[in-house]
Amino acid sequence: QQWQEELLQDENAVILDVRTEDEAAEGIIPNATVIDIYKPQEFMSTVEALDKTKTFYVYCRSGGRSAQACAIMNQLGFENTKNLLGGFSEWTGEVAN
Repeated sequence: QQWQEELLQDENAVILDVRTEDEAAEGIIPNATVIDIYKPQEFMSTVEALDKTKTFYVYCRSGGRSAQACAIMNQLGFENTKNLLGGFSEWTGEVAN
């Protein structure tokens, strides 16, 4: 809930969905960019091209992969990454297809 509240108030927010394409096809948080963490080369090249000054709200299905994604992003110099604890399965907000 805190993640959702911060997201709504953050004009600098970027939402990243690090699930697989099949998982994302079941629905995503509106305006999320899907970057599959299970495709390491694609994930790294896409992440490295992102604006490090933004605040990244990262999620997966349950919170494990997104925690890993936040750790990788922090190592790459991203200062503002926020993991959705419980992941998409705990999300109570709007869902897009």
